Amino acid sequence: MSKSLQAIRGMNDILPEQTPLWRHFEGTVSRLLDNYGYRQIRMPIVEFTDLFKRSIGEVTDIVEKEMYTFADRNGDSLTLRPEGTAACVRAVLEHGITGGGQVQKLWYIGPMFRHERPQKGRYRQFHQIGVEVFNLDGPDIDAELIVMTWRLWGLLGIRDAVKLELNSLGTSEARGRYRDALVEFLSAHLDQLDEDSQRRLKTNPLRVLDTKHPETQAVLVNAPKLADYLDDESRVHFEGLKARLDAAGIPYVINPKLVRGLDYYSKTVFEWVTDQLGAQGTVCAGGRYDGLVEQMGGKPTAGVGFAMGIERLVLLLETLEQVPEEIARQVDVYLCAFGDAAELAGLTLAEKVRDQLPNLRLQVNAGAGSFKSQFKKADKSGALYALILGEEELAAKVIGVKPLRGQGEQQNIAWDALLEHLASCVVQG
Repeated sequence: MSKSLQAIRGMNDILPEQTPLWRHFEGTVSRLLDNYGYRQIRMPIVEFTDLFKRSIGEVTDIVEKEMYTFADRNGDSLTLRPEGTAACVRAVLEHGITGGGQVQKLWYIGPMFRHERPQKGRYRQFHQIGVEVFNLDGPDIDAELIVMTWRLWGLLGIRDAVKLELNSLGTSEARGRYRDALVEFLSAHLDQLDEDSQRRLKTNPLRVLDTKHPETQAVLVNAPKLADYLDDESRVHFEGLKARLDAAGIPYVINPKLVRGLDYYSKTVFEWVTDQLGAQGTVCAGGRYDGLVEQMGGKPTAGVGFAMGIERLVLLLETLEQVPEEIARQVDVYLCAFGDAAELAGLTLAEKVRDQLPNLRLQVNAGAGSFKSQFKKADKSGALYALILGEEELAAKVIGVKPLRGQGEQQNIAWDALLEHLASCVVQG
């Protein structure tokens, strides 16, 4: 017997019952970004594999173990994008939109792909909203990104459930000096490190800092601190960022072990974390990547950005029950029409209502049916009101307006008064 059709493990359908909350979240973010002057960019989901090897780093977990890579018919190695920054940098370089020091404030939304072990809040196809800024190198733009996310948490009603963690990785030179000191220290305690940390010590030593292994964490207590190796430029930058966050009243915690999993970060790194989602606590993360554009073949260009995981933030909204009532309800009014003449009149009337009340969600019954069956569908739709149009109503040029959620008795409303009635009781609440 053939295997039943089903989605690939870790790649999920988002069903109609779920999409209203996704649209609410995405709409809230896009309006906020518009208000801050950011413009949307859209990139392909497939890129040449070399793009990610050059940007993310060949010895990162993503490139070594997690990318979906394949050869196309021409023999080119292609990869489903595991993150958005590299593709965005490729796009701005290819089209020359950062040349001459042009400031670009960009954002994007879409699916990313990583072959990880699926679990709650972590999937092989996942969705991100990313923000990237080019040609601004001061702490003021770093602060703007964090202030903007803080405002978003307020709009979504989740501020009390997230915490900001900050660190500075310094310049590449300062980070190199620290890496040497860290390798020397950890090499002296090699037998106390877990197997994964021993591997990372050879390939990407700073990633040892974010280990979850208890014995390795105990060793790291006495490890050299990155803050002690920061150059003056990075230290001044970090102090400037903290001063701005203090002025904005945004609480934060300095996490010296915060290094991020991608090779291109420098100076500022940050994460918004929550304790409401179990192991997958990071809901938004980012930082500065001033050397990445040059690393990918462009001129030296300052860069900073972040990405937020939509699945995790939607899950957080559900966990905290921060789902607006109108999101759960997809229909405001349901029109029931009985008889051919009433159906025709109902069609015309519905379009008139939609013309005048574009924010009203009006569903017209399709498939005819008895009064009982249509009314049952109206109730099941979640609508607040049913509009009832039959032969009697048609003759009297009225329409029945029946509350479905206990808001009073049915009324017969004249056609020419219907718009005003719906505007007052539904649109205006």
